Parts: sequence; C-alpha cells; structure tokens
Amino acid sequence: MAENSKEDFLQLIKRVGAFLTVKISNLLRRLDSRSFGAVAGLALAIIFTWRLLRTPRGPQRRQPKRQASSASSSGVSSHASANAGSSEVFTPPEDPTTQNVIDEFFQPLKPTLSQIVRQRLNEGRKVTCRLLGVILEESSPEELQKQATVRSSVLEVLLEITKFCDLYLMERVLDDESEKNVLVALENAGVFTSSGLVKDKVLFCSTEIGRTSFVRQLEPDWHIDSNPEITTQLARFIKSQLHVSPVQLERPAANVFTTPSLEQFFA
Repeated sequence: MAENSKEDFLQLIKRVGAFLTVKISNLLRRLDSRSFGAVAGLALAIIFTWRLLRTPRGPQRRQPKRQASSASSSGVSSHASANAGSSEVFTPPEDPTTQNVIDEFFQPLKPTLSQIVRQRLNEGRKVTCRLLGVILEESSPEELQKQATVRSSVLEVLLEITKFCDLYLMERVLDDESEKNVLVALENAGVFTSSGLVKDKVLFCSTEIGRTSFVRQLEPDWHIDSNPEITTQLARFIKSQLHVSPVQLERPAANVFTTPSLEQFFA
C-alpha cells in the first residue's frame, strides 16, 4: 500500500510539472525580455523541487536491480554447477614458481629411516640375522678364514634395528680365526660402539643345523637369512622372515619376504 501511494504521488508531481511547463511556454511567448528573469527563476525552483522529490526514490529503484542481479548470479551459478560435467572451465595460467612452492609445501613428509624400519618390521622386538651375504661382503665360511668385511651400505640400517630391537647376529665358521676376523670387522665398523649390540650377541656355530637351532631357541619376531633351505625350514616356526638374495624363492611361504639386500628392504 505504501509503495502504491508513493507511485501515485510521483505521478501527480509529473502531471503538475508537465502542466507548469506548458504554462511557462505560453508565458514566454507573451512576456517581454524584462520579465524573462523572473520566469527563469521560477523554472529553476520547480526543477530543483522535482529533483529533490526524486532523490529518496533512488535507492529504492536500485535495490530491486541488486536483488535481480543476485538472483541472476545465483541462477547462473546453479546452472554452471549443474552443467560442470559438460562445460569447460577456463582457468588462468599459473606462475610455475608459485606452483612449485605450493607443491613442495603440500608434499607429504618423507618418513625417516627409523620410522621405516619400525614399520617394515611391524614393531618386532627381537631379530636374528645371518652375517654372510647380509651384513658381510663375504658369502662363504671359507672366505672368513682370510678376512671379514662389513658392507658399508648396510651399517645405517643395522644401527637403526639395534635401537629398538634385541638383535642377534650369527654365522657358521670353520675355525677360531674366522670368529676373530668377524668380531674385528664389526668392531672396526663401529657396530659395538654406536648401537646396543654387544659381542655376546654375536653367535658362532660349526654347522647349519646349529644356526637353525639358535634361531628356534631365541624365538625371534623376525629372522633374516640368505640360505633358502634354512628360510624354508624355519617358515613354520618363525613369525616373519626376510630372505636376502638376488634370486627369488620359488614358492615362499606367506610369512617370508624376499629382497636383494637388507638396505633395499628398508629403502
């Protein structure tokens, strides 16, 4: 009702303005130049009054436009969302440098070696490991009679294992000189000083059956070996095994994992 009253009032003002315009036009024809100034002043007063009356209506006229614009934008957005699958969206080119920084920032954090070792060993607390072909460069007991060499690439992994696992190293040797060579090599590599491993946890035997017996008596969570026969024999008794060899086992048990080297398993 209020809106209708305002519209009627404005229409009335328009009619009055039109009427006055006609009257002024007629007066201009009849009046001389001396009366022209008075008439012009009256016209300016009428125009000023007319603009003053129109001023409050400005925001009321623009508001529906904004609402219509919002409704139109909302409709366009809804339409664009509904047809997102069938329409192409233009994306402005991005600065490669900025994109690289964003990609690096959102990259997942790389796990540490300690975290990887814990994860791969499934939080196992006791580990038994053969020396030949796994920790040492040599691959046969005969070679140990001359020398023993610790593989430098395996040291970091070995030290991480000893941080949270009860680790036992074992090997078959042919004489006391072989035992000495192994212990000296481990000591020179810093295995006894940089980890929780002690010399008493390095076990020696004269037969492969003796090494198998060591493993079964210790009942580890993990056993690491390079001999396929022993790995197969222990599969029934040990929870998890890691077979270190470049050659894959033909039919490994479900609890046996194969890797070319110990460090690659934890890479």
